[in-house]
Amino acid sequence: MFAIKAEISDPRVNAFTFTAQKTMYGGKHIAKGDTVFVFASENEGGQGLIARGIVTSVEAIAKKHGVTRQTPRVSISVRRTALAERTLGRSDLKQFTDWNDGRPGTELNFKFYRQATNKIVGISEEAAAFLSGFF
Repeated sequence: MFAIKAEISDPRVNAFTFTAQKTMYGGKHIAKGDTVFVFASENEGGQGLIARGIVTSVEAIAKKHGVTRQTPRVSISVRRTALAERTLGRSDLKQFTDWNDGRPGTELNFKFYRQATNKIVGISEEAAAFLSGFF
């Protein structure tokens, strides 16, 4: 399972396209058919968790020559399968700061908000189950 935090201009569309997104914490392994939870980035005026969807296409972005350290990037398309019924964002996850407690909220806070950049991340089954409770 995966989650993405990105700029979302219209959270109610039926399909999303995300171009050249950073990947971290296993996010580079995202593939067609995977489930992805979509977070509208608060850095761009979003509200956090907005949707769940299925990845319909993935394209790896080639690394640039001459740059030694590069975060892998991918472009993905996602078909929305559900809209979130409750909000979950940075303010909700802020309390989860004991990085070693194993709670799903802590995993999400660490992966999305410790470094506030937009990104695609791999998430555990526990975090996916936690997020599923918002639909």
